[in-house]
Amino acid sequence: MKMRKSKKPEDRLTQQKLLEWKPLPLVPDDLTVPEPPLMGKINEKALNLGATSFLCLDQEPKIMERAIQALHKYGVGSCGPRGFYGTIDVHLELEERLAKFLQVEETCVYSYGFSTVASAIPAYAKKGDIIFADEKVWFAIQKGIDASRSTVRYFRHNDMQDLERQLELAAWKKELNPKRRAFLVAEAIYLNTGYMCPLRKLVELARRFKLRIILDESLSIGVIGKTGRGLTEHLNVPRDEIDLIVGSLEHSFASIGGFCAGSHYIVEHQRLSGLGYCFSASLPPMLTEAAIAALDILEERPEIISDLA
Repeated sequence: MKMRKSKKPEDRLTQQKLLEWKPLPLVPDDLTVPEPPLMGKINEKALNLGATSFLCLDQEPKIMERAIQALHKYGVGSCGPRGFYGTIDVHLELEERLAKFLQVEETCVYSYGFSTVASAIPAYAKKGDIIFADEKVWFAIQKGIDASRSTVRYFRHNDMQDLERQLELAAWKKELNPKRRAFLVAEAIYLNTGYMCPLRKLVELARRFKLRIILDESLSIGVIGKTGRGLTEHLNVPRDEIDLIVGSLEHSFASIGGFCAGSHYIVEHQRLSGLGYCFSASLPPMLTEAAIAALDILEERPEIISDLA
């Protein structure tokens, strides 16, 4: 008669541990976090300095409702670039609406605000070109300038005398010539300082020394100007004086993404040369629809601009 081998105690212990073991979930459970209260006296108005949604549209019911409708209709997105299979009708609608709002020929929409200006600059400026930029431009502009591999001349913050001196010196050294493209890069409202740029003087110097202006209006769109069209409207500077306007949808429009606006010729160049446009997944449709809804509110209720004052 054969005797069965009894299981070793450690085997039984291992089996028991295996039965009791519960793996951690691959995806954590949803956690609803209530918004932190604003500290202050009862009925006292408070200014939220912890966000850049200047028009407070991030909690607008109309925007959230339309974003959810777009989510049900389109899903979360194709995860493809715009030039391949990532373009959806709402992308084209947003580009058309932005062009009409900004009073330009054409716009193109990027999927991320940072990559917009960081892609736009090297799409035009290349090695051998020269860029004049304010020393306080924000990080995305700095990365775009680095990627261009152009010669860079930084002038003191909002110091037009220093800029003019550098331009005159560059002209004397023959650094400004017809064989070399020259660019002037500035922000309408500087992220690092909060100051507005002296746009009229920039335009004057750009025309005098034959520079192309790239203006980042990310913080000024929806904030200044009678109808929220930014610094060009605020200072009554014609749009065609600015070669390329760059903006973000992540502030006043309470969404994600960015845009470039200008003439048809200039904007179309980015559709094949803007790295963030060509090689990034397109903006999710629900966020695109949210930006359109925010633009609707901006056009229907222009008084919200004056309420910021």
